[in-house]
Amino acid sequence: MNSQDFHLAQLNIGRTRFAVDDPGMADFMAGLDRINALAEATPGFVWRLQSDSGNATDIQAFDDPRLLVNMSVWESIDALRGYVYQSGHVDFLRRRKEWFDAAETPFQVLWWVVPGHIPTVSEAKERLEYLSVHGPTPHAFTFRTPFPPQP
Repeated sequence: MNSQDFHLAQLNIGRTRFAVDDPGMADFMAGLDRINALAEATPGFVWRLQSDSGNATDIQAFDDPRLLVNMSVWESIDALRGYVYQSGHVDFLRRRKEWFDAAETPFQVLWWVVPGHIPTVSEAKERLEYLSVHGPTPHAFTFRTPFPPQP
């Protein structure tokens, strides 16, 4: 098996500094449609978590209502890396501290899935917890410490 036999799933979470309807979150909320459209137009994009609102801000995956989730699937780690760090998304990323509390535990996790598999929020939370406990492994890893797909 090679990397084309797998897609890359990612979850990132962030605890907002304010409620999503607070003026402190207005720029973030106003930019979501543009940033999500940019992701969908990026080569290598496969899927993203969204509710009827078109984004995932109203999906409560954790007990804390200010903990937002973002989850997507990409054809490769390079495709995701290009979107995150080399597209208009990077401007959004640079403003993270305006909108989100500093994370004390891992806030992003990556893992390989077979093409066609749509990860569940529970699956993603398990991977994030695994990363928190065990550090980067082929089961759950980070951009800084990636692993190739395991057959």
